[in-house]
Amino acid sequence: MDALAPTPSREAATNAVGPAKQGAAASTGPPSGAGLPPEQSATPHRSPPARAPAPVRIGRWLFRFRNAVFPLVLVAILGGIRPARMTGAGAVDWGDLAGLAVALAGQSLRVAVIGYAYIRRGGKDGQVYASRLVTEGFFAHCRNPLYLGNLLVLLGLFMVHGNPWVFVFGGGFFALAYAAIVAAEEEYLMAKFGDQYAEYCRRIHRWLPDLRGLGRSIEGMRFDWRRVVVKEYGSAYAWLAGAVLLLVYQRAPALTAATVVSAGIVLGLLTAGWGAARLYKKRGPGPTPLT
Repeated sequence: MDALAPTPSREAATNAVGPAKQGAAASTGPPSGAGLPPEQSATPHRSPPARAPAPVRIGRWLFRFRNAVFPLVLVAILGGIRPARMTGAGAVDWGDLAGLAVALAGQSLRVAVIGYAYIRRGGKDGQVYASRLVTEGFFAHCRNPLYLGNLLVLLGLFMVHGNPWVFVFGGGFFALAYAAIVAAEEEYLMAKFGDQYAEYCRRIHRWLPDLRGLGRSIEGMRFDWRRVVVKEYGSAYAWLAGAVLLLVYQRAPALTAATVVSAGIVLGLLTAGWGAARLYKKRGPGPTPLT
């Protein structure tokens, strides 16, 4: 899931790339927003300290291995703790519906961000990396919109699971993990982009989006559906299939044939969609190249 991960604050404004994997200008010049274009080439500004603080070192490690660590932790928590129905044993569990709505909101945010202004989420050689800063699109309103989308998807899955302990262990782990990754990315961006990144941080909140003026931010930008499909089909399939399995697991003591058949049909449709998207990625025209 992009390390719901998955598809990297670098996520906040970078062309580097997870839950995840999570969007100014370069050199010494006027502050961002003072007539500069939204993206410029980077010029090294200052070097990071020889030994970074512990959160930064942890964030670098998590950034490197998040595509393996995050799914393992998520499966262990959701599978190892018995799920519960948040709103009782009625025909409709409103907690499940609310959780799915929250997760879909997170996925929708990711789709919007990637469709308008994408950043490379994998870094370079497993390390945080940015060739340029990105402040257009949603990155003009939140420094980490992709990571915020990841956290909303995770929160939705925890709500579907329903056991309060998943909020304690899962919420605690992923909140600290993303905070550490963001710390590592911010240290890198500050070292590379210097005062211009500092000015961007002063204007734009790390997590809380300010959507005022969003229409103006995306005016004239073309939404790239091809890029969304190619970049998001894997993580979207993973959490949607996981949600279906969670719902089945939640009802395991009293499963009915109808529930099993319905879940199988939904999983089949999701898998068919995943296969079609994968085929499109391999044989289709591909997303618009990034600059």
